Amino acid sequence: MHRPKVIIGLLGIDQHEVGAIAVAGLLRDAGMEVIYAGRYNTPASLISMATDEDADIIGISCHSWEYLEYVPELMHMIETDQLDISVVLGGSIITASDAAAMRQVGVAGIYGPDSGPDLMVSELHAFAASRQSRLRASMRSP
Repeated sequence: MHRPKVIIGLLGIDQHEVGAIAVAGLLRDAGMEVIYAGRYNTPASLISMATDEDADIIGISCHSWEYLEYVPELMHMIETDQLDISVVLGGSIITASDAAAMRQVGVAGIYGPDSGPDLMVSELHAFAASRQSRLRASMRSP
């Protein structure tokens, strides 16, 4: 069974990393490989790290509203580069309307303060398994 690989980081000048560190520990305890990118990332730096590490998922901790500017750029870069990486967001400030806008640009999962750890872990496992299945299928096709 594939061990999901997740990049976790913060975008822009958002420095509220306590939640990101807690989620990184939660995902590690759930058997995932977690690479912590820390603060001050750009969409390009997260994509570069995810590509270098062959990550299944990019997780972004959102505790300032900068993600509303950066995530559409990140999703556009993923699409333009034809990368197969799921993006998930987590944080206490994500409103219902902002979550809808993020889903519109292709964000796979959004986890607010009411999201339970079991839901997050099971969905991230599913996102990673789906990616691995697509990768195996593409290797079999000529």
